[in-house]
Amino acid sequence: MTTVTLARHAMATRFELVLHGGDEAALRSAGEEALDEITRLEDELSYFRATSQIYRLNQEAAHQPVRVTPWLFRLLQHARRLTEETGGTFDITVAPLMRCWGFYTREGRVPEPAALAEAWACVGMNLVELNAADSTVRFARPGVQLDLGSIGKGYAVERAGELLREAGVTSALLHGGTSTVLAIGAPPDADGWKIGIEHPAARDAGIIRNSQFPIRNSSAPLATVSLRDQALSVSAVWGKSFTAADKSYGHVIDPRTGQPTEGALLAAIVLPSATESDALSTMLLTLGADEFEQVLRLREGLRALVAGSGTEGKALRVESRGFELPHR
Repeated sequence: MTTVTLARHAMATRFELVLHGGDEAALRSAGEEALDEITRLEDELSYFRATSQIYRLNQEAAHQPVRVTPWLFRLLQHARRLTEETGGTFDITVAPLMRCWGFYTREGRVPEPAALAEAWACVGMNLVELNAADSTVRFARPGVQLDLGSIGKGYAVERAGELLREAGVTSALLHGGTSTVLAIGAPPDADGWKIGIEHPAARDAGIIRNSQFPIRNSSAPLATVSLRDQALSVSAVWGKSFTAADKSYGHVIDPRTGQPTEGALLAAIVLPSATESDALSTMLLTLGADEFEQVLRLREGLRALVAGSGTEGKALRVESRGFELPHR
């Protein structure tokens, strides 16, 4: 049995890939092709890159219909369905709010009420017109912008996994930074890929360890989960957070209120689709532990975990299904 490991920097993070099989050259070729797909999709989905289709939509779609590639049109349709299913908790039109709160420039600020109201008026998938007849997109008003940060990485990981399977890979783990991991089959010495999730108190919470990649943090994980032909996505409020008037504001915005979410500190979702696990982990982070049962009903077999501020002297409230909690 041969093991090949590869890595690539893309989408503002480090992607790592481990593949097991009998032909090293074939594994390496398949792995490079998968990572190339992630790089290609970054060029197409980036909010900031002038080469991307998303950038073009944000520049032109308020003035005229803009044709996009069929795969992107299908992804936007999928995003619309997810918005409808989640009651607007997940919404890729959140870009005006992200900009208003200063998260794009890493100069976080609490906006003036008038500025926030103006940005919030440009949020909502009802403002995005999708014409299936010619794969065009049009925005209903100026100021509407798309940001696929809550679904794009998951989609890229899913597409990379499809290419690996098409190449005949039956055992692989693709690790997209601390937020999304995709398991194909299982490692040679186990029934599944064991993944750990860091405790929110670390303030850099996310996926931290597995049997193939080095452990980033020596502290005990909050939870572990075994994956086989599934994806795990983790969303947390840290990252581009800032503090103002002794209050911390995380970079995940609740589209329903226009405010940084306070629903939870960390949320994790396991599903066969990395696209959906990415999107729904953002939704669960926004909804928090009180709405945990509602989230579980969205997909059959969904596994989930949410951690938020505790009550009655408890440091942390954790709700989970399908995760192992070592210290509970």
